[in-house]
Amino acid sequence: MCAASGKPDPDRQAQLRAELRRDVLQRRAGYRERALKLFSHICGSCGREFSGKRLKELTVHHKDHDHTNNPPDGSNWELLCIYCHDHEHEKDQVRGSASGSDITRKQAASKIANPFDNLDQLLGDGS
Repeated sequence: MCAASGKPDPDRQAQLRAELRRDVLQRRAGYRERALKLFSHICGSCGREFSGKRLKELTVHHKDHDHTNNPPDGSNWELLCIYCHDHEHEKDQVRGSASGSDITRKQAASKIANPFDNLDQLLGDGS
């Protein structure tokens, strides 16, 4: 770095520009960019439309949960907003499919705190 101007030397500037160009090309070739070109910018779950700065809130969800399965036709993808995408993965964890365990819905529900569990005892049985 040049001490006087605070700018990187010309060789370093050229290196940084080359890295930025490479990053842009990688992003364009990535599955998110391809999905955004293939599909309309609408969440597949809640139906909200995204554009401009808010487009970053739209994510690519892999239907089979395998992020390496990226067919060119996009058949394994759906666009979901960040909230619906989180919800989709939470559903799978509750079902146990994401963790590989055999948790049933009843077992998962029993692990969730219920503030009304002992309400009858607290209020008395009414007699």
